[in-house]
Amino acid sequence: NESVLNNFLQCLVKSFMESDCLLVEINPMVLTHNGKLFALDAKMNFDGNAMYRRKEIADLRDPDEEDPKEVLASKFGLSYIALEGNIGCMVNGAGLAMATMVIIKQSGGDPANFLDVGGGADKERVAQAFRILLADDRVKGVLINIFGGIVRCDRVANGVVEAIKELDLRVPVVVRLEGTNADIAKEILSKSKADVVSANGMKDAAYKAVKILKNKILYNKNNITGEICCKSPFIFDNIIRTEVGPDKQNRSWTR
Repeated sequence: NESVLNNFLQCLVKSFMESDCLLVEINPMVLTHNGKLFALDAKMNFDGNAMYRRKEIADLRDPDEEDPKEVLASKFGLSYIALEGNIGCMVNGAGLAMATMVIIKQSGGDPANFLDVGGGADKERVAQAFRILLADDRVKGVLINIFGGIVRCDRVANGVVEAIKELDLRVPVVVRLEGTNADIAKEILSKSKADVVSANGMKDAAYKAVKILKNKILYNKNNITGEICCKSPFIFDNIIRTEVGPDKQNRSWTR
């Protein structure tokens, strides 16, 4: 019956609009023998930014049914989704987050998460992002990929340095900063005592993050020491490299 369907769809649209929904999915919908339509089951997703005016919906939220890291991230204005890889990603902007995950996969690695710190990548937000990333035992390294548009790169760099010192990180961190005051940011990272590897561009950042983990390299600011786990050596430009060979002898060179 066309009139029944029209009425059903009008109610559906009204419910969608009045509840600030992002998605309404009905499955299954049934038509009875007497011509009535019923939604036997439905899924509704709501706009989190509109919950301040939808208290009756917000009160239905059950944090126990959600990933604790996602709940914690939302409290600090971070967007976090856990994945199954070992490279923690910290970026600003959903588009950049997606691009970062793709290029990590193309470089042979696996992203551990989707983490968007938004436009306010200051010390506190960066520190909290690190805490959330490292709460996942699978994360063995961190790739920070920030584009400085609204937020200045030097501010992000200071936040990264202070957060690393405060948290005493024990995992390798690769940082790529582009945009406003990027040169100043790179100088801040270079002069700091924080153990970070700077990268030029997304491809370089993903390549270094993947290779550091694949080669199981333990590194510091001026030299890299570790055990090679693949035949083709990985050499950072302009830094000293030390490896332990099969005969247990150290070998060093500079490129």
